[in-house]
Amino acid sequence: MKNISIIGLGYVGLPLAIEFSKKFNVIAFDINQARINELQSGIDKTLEVPNKELKEVKNLLYTSEIEELKQADIHIVTVPTPIDRAKSPDLNPLKSASKTIGSILKKDDIVIYESTVFPGCTEEECIPILEKESGLVFNKDFFCGYSPERINPGDKQHRLPTIKKVTSGSTPAIAKEIDNLYQSVITVGTHMVSSIKVAEAAKVIENSQRDLNIAFVNELSLIFEKIGIDTAEVLEAAATKWNFLPFKPGLVGGHCIGVDPYYLTYKAESLGYHPEVIMAGRRINDGMGVFIANQVVKIMVYKGIPVKSSKCLVMGITFKEDCPDIRNSRVIDVIQELRSFGLQVDVFDPRADFREVREEYGIELITKVVKKYEVAVLAVAHHDFKAFPLEEYLQKPSVLYDVKGFFDRSKVDKRL
Repeated sequence: MKNISIIGLGYVGLPLAIEFSKKFNVIAFDINQARINELQSGIDKTLEVPNKELKEVKNLLYTSEIEELKQADIHIVTVPTPIDRAKSPDLNPLKSASKTIGSILKKDDIVIYESTVFPGCTEEECIPILEKESGLVFNKDFFCGYSPERINPGDKQHRLPTIKKVTSGSTPAIAKEIDNLYQSVITVGTHMVSSIKVAEAAKVIENSQRDLNIAFVNELSLIFEKIGIDTAEVLEAAATKWNFLPFKPGLVGGHCIGVDPYYLTYKAESLGYHPEVIMAGRRINDGMGVFIANQVVKIMVYKGIPVKSSKCLVMGITFKEDCPDIRNSRVIDVIQELRSFGLQVDVFDPRADFREVREEYGIELITKVVKKYEVAVLAVAHHDFKAFPLEEYLQKPSVLYDVKGFFDRSKVDKRL
């Protein structure tokens, strides 16, 4: 029986390790010892795997020791692939993981990458590192594959076994072996493609397509604001047609939709092509936080509420609802713009880790709401907020802005 190592135990790596441990021996590796300690105690702060399931798992070793990886024949890389401040791909985690694997790689091992990258990245960036560190020859001594992750954080309906998996390999035989490997845990089946580049491209356009669709409805929101009609009502009416795509306006963040398009545009520009449509969509989506904050201030002025020093409650800072992940959350854009107008902004999010928020954004979350506010902005549609008695904490007059269409329409001043 093959032994499998999973490199990176975040939202993608941990569910993968759990599923494979039902059929194989798994070494679950992460450089963060605190994360290893947490998982060993049966707790997953990402909430992707129930604690009960964690405690019942067998055939799985959690470790931060590189030497343990030598036991594996197949290594699967699931580390983050973020962007830097210049919005260029940050491949440092991927390169570091490749160096780690290269240091223990042995003959006939297979390395599979799941991290989102630009087409060609595995062969151009990762494989040379594996060869250099191991002294082995690609496609002679070791082999590679790419099978893009499709985890949707916080989604309890679409789980790893029920999401179709794209697979690929560096030779036809290896591609088939990798496809069979994933078929053993993916109940809905796999889709094997002809090359690693095709698999990489398929992944990066999945989220680029969603980004553009959301950019379209965000632009509609900008237009309908000027016309003076409710965007949500227009979209509800249009959705009565059978083939209308039901996208909604909003803040586009997270580690996928708000990031992946930059990997594709980076590759395109390296080849001398400037992608106009994709970048136009990115510009629209990146500007929505400022637009929301400016709408809030306009309503305050209209209602005669002093802007400077007014108290504002922002509800939610994670990048999506019912999920603790704060990576690349665009709620920060709303907060910063409101503060630039002189508002005193408190941020409340029962799902987010206050230490992570402090480290990432320099914001101190409030643990409970105790005072009254002139403004409230519902930024993330956590179910926790359904029972929250917001009316008790709003001054009169006040502004309630609903980014997500979460509250009853009659109770809010404005929806995005």
